[in-house]
Amino acid sequence: MNAFSLWRLFTSDVVTAVASITLVVFSVMSWAVIIEKIRLFHGVRHKKISGNPDEAIRPFDKNLWFLAMCAYVSPFIGLFGTVWGVMDSFASIGANQSVSIGVIAPGLAIALGTTALGLVVAIPAAIAHQVFSKRADDLYEKIGGK
Repeated sequence: MNAFSLWRLFTSDVVTAVASITLVVFSVMSWAVIIEKIRLFHGVRHKKISGNPDEAIRPFDKNLWFLAMCAYVSPFIGLFGTVWGVMDSFASIGANQSVSIGVIAPGLAIALGTTALGLVVAIPAAIAHQVFSKRADDLYEKIGGK
């Protein structure tokens, strides 16, 4: 009897492992940006920002592109993993000449796992991008931007 393994779910083959590792790296990096922005915006409450609005706002806009990219690309990487897992299930059906749950379940588990991982990366990145973009825009207007 095969025991369920989360590690094996995301690293069952090279393609799944690359997709999963890419998504984990995106997640860690996007959370680093999110934490950086939380600290930055928290700090702005305690001091007055002045000077050229375009220069003053630069730190608040920095790396928001990465959150947008993660929000946009991660679901597609997850979808790629989904397609790969479904193809694996079909290959298992062909190899075993059987359509039993034991034959198709591993491939479908991989498919759903990478889909979930893609969404786990994309959803916080999308929300954070929108929140921080809005806050940066509001700050720009507050300090005298156009």
